[in-house]
Amino acid sequence: MKPIKLIITALISVCIGGCSSQKEPQADAAIENKVDSLLNQMTLEEKLGQMNQLSPWNFEDLAKRVRKGEVGSILNMVNPEEVNKIQKIAVEESRLGIPLIVSRDVIHGYKTIFPIPLGQAATFNPEVVKEGARVAAIEASADGIRWTFAPMIDVSRDPRWGRIAESCGEDPYLNAIMGTAMIKGYQGDSLNDPTAIAACAKHFVAYGAAEGGRDYNSTFIPERVLRNVYLPPFKAAADAGCATFMTSFNDNDGVPSTANSFVLKDVLRKEWKYDGMVVTDWSSTLEMVNHGFCVDGKDAAEKSVNAGVDMEMVSETFIQNLKQSIAENKVSMETIDNAVRNILRLKFRLGLFDNPYVVTPQTVKYSEKHLQTAKTAAEQSVILLKNENQTLPFTDKIKTLAIIGPMADAPYEQMGTWVFDGEKEHTQTPLTAIKKMYGDKVKVLFEKGLEYSRDKNTAGIARAVSAVRQADAVVVFVGEESILSGEAHSLANLNLQGAQSQLIKELAATGKPVVTVVMAGRQLVIADEVKVSDAMLYSFHPGTMGGPAIADILFGKVNPSGKTPVTFPRMSGQVPIYYAQHKTGRPANPTEMLIDEIPVEAGQTSVGCRSFYLDAGNSPLFPFGYGLSYTTFEYSNLSLASDKLTAQDSLSISFTLKNTGNYDGTEVVQLYVQDKVGSVTRPVKELKRFQRVTLKAGESTQVSLSLPVSELAFWGYDMNYTVEPGDFTLWVGTNSAEGLTKDFSVSAL
Repeated sequence: MKPIKLIITALISVCIGGCSSQKEPQADAAIENKVDSLLNQMTLEEKLGQMNQLSPWNFEDLAKRVRKGEVGSILNMVNPEEVNKIQKIAVEESRLGIPLIVSRDVIHGYKTIFPIPLGQAATFNPEVVKEGARVAAIEASADGIRWTFAPMIDVSRDPRWGRIAESCGEDPYLNAIMGTAMIKGYQGDSLNDPTAIAACAKHFVAYGAAEGGRDYNSTFIPERVLRNVYLPPFKAAADAGCATFMTSFNDNDGVPSTANSFVLKDVLRKEWKYDGMVVTDWSSTLEMVNHGFCVDGKDAAEKSVNAGVDMEMVSETFIQNLKQSIAENKVSMETIDNAVRNILRLKFRLGLFDNPYVVTPQTVKYSEKHLQTAKTAAEQSVILLKNENQTLPFTDKIKTLAIIGPMADAPYEQMGTWVFDGEKEHTQTPLTAIKKMYGDKVKVLFEKGLEYSRDKNTAGIARAVSAVRQADAVVVFVGEESILSGEAHSLANLNLQGAQSQLIKELAATGKPVVTVVMAGRQLVIADEVKVSDAMLYSFHPGTMGGPAIADILFGKVNPSGKTPVTFPRMSGQVPIYYAQHKTGRPANPTEMLIDEIPVEAGQTSVGCRSFYLDAGNSPLFPFGYGLSYTTFEYSNLSLASDKLTAQDSLSISFTLKNTGNYDGTEVVQLYVQDKVGSVTRPVKELKRFQRVTLKAGESTQVSLSLPVSELAFWGYDMNYTVEPGDFTLWVGTNSAEGLTKDFSVSAL
């Protein structure tokens, strides 16, 4: 046995509570002097120009406006020659020579596409996430992009919402850790490195709770829930030095985020001492007229800047109206100067005044190192949901393998959402990878069965069944096309689309071992498909290198280690369903009577007066943090250094982890805590730590975890952020639904 001390790195030891920063960030004095000097030279028109971001459609029109100082940033220009050309106009032909910030949605890779953020969260490995963002930044900077609109750290508990694909899942702590890792990757060691790009924490705030999972919809999050659940990832982003924040499309409790001075001024600026730049989402200023919150564009511009917005994305209400607003004393010059100061500070920090042009070589795109990094991320993101009778990994007993399904050879679809710059020609699909990497071991028979995921034409299923009858086993690749998830792609029905379920059932009816691989942008309702499959792998759209990653997992070169970053429902009607729920006064229990068990003419109270669904019960299909391995792990000997602590102490935990199977493997150890009684009701469990531990077959180790009691603080009844004394329970285990448990207490001083 060897000891492993789980060191809490800088990625993990971030403040994710509601407390203010320990110290106010001090901007570099030299930069502040430069900002003030430049600001003093600017006309009002030039200041408003800096607050204006455009997505250009005509280069000559853009050039004219840049010369006049009417543009501070552009987005969606990805030709490095054009970027250098427009930057030269800004630097050499505008009056003050202020460079532009060139931006783009670089969400999970630029050319080399990584798993979607939800898939990256499934790795429970912040280092892999950090490296993925670093690769994306290097490749994007080769085309002049120095600002991305990521990470999206909206806590997302509703898979009907298409943008859950961009999130790191349902848990505040996981979003905080992974979001921080992305920020560090994008921004590198220094923003003025030519390969660094400014990160943008979005969407500020609560967008992931859009009512009914309908994109752009309203949210109704009270302040306490906002602070305890939705703000912590953004606090972590601010503490990590995220260069920019983006407002969200939703209104919360009637106030659109783009004009919400409480979150933008009171929380972000005053409490957190944030000195970065705030940008609107696409046209979200003008959309406040549609919300019924503003009369017109002028009213919207005034409310946005007075609430704390610095730059407007594309709708141009600032540059068109704020000069008049200032004359009418509806907006102060101090407000404008503060906004422009934040913009100029970012440009100086990025080094754009000294190095405005593209210097990263084009050869960085799709480099072998980048592809290998993407493959590692894809490998660690794949989740083994079922593996009956050790169906996987395939052994040499499998001589002929049938590859079936619409996602088996769909290079564009497996990249997932938000891949404006990904090229399907560079995508390696499971079919091509299996043939190339394992074609000398197995004969591959391929039939799509269905042309695409929504295909209802079942004519090809018979050919697929015929191929399977000739094989020793079948791998069927199903899921979602990329268009079915992401922004503006909400769903009411979370079942597999088209005739995919029928395809799986008919393949299973052959009696051959069926391995189902799902590639999707969200967690789907797959209870029936799990039941008829002998094994199931879930891969949130895995990107460029998804094929080789899945191939190596199928044949055992890689042991799957991914864990679910979201809860999987049994039925769509269970949504929203998440592990950190509150208990309620009548919590469900495992003995509840379900609908098919209810006698005819049963009494009204005979099924029990509890909080559950008659047809689905209360448990999910798969809990948060769930994922199997080809090997097995055993937890034992859980102990605490002390079970009586104060708020100034740290909780020290140790236990033995043993690999009890026949394969080397990696377990994601998870620590959950419950505050049993609070001044307000508390979640049944909250994730507080996680760590990947790799063990050889038969090997065991002592694992140690340390959790400062201060991280048990929350916003209580009196709206103070504090650790409340009382009794607690902790769990250490393989997922949120099982594990070893101990009680401890925290006393007041």
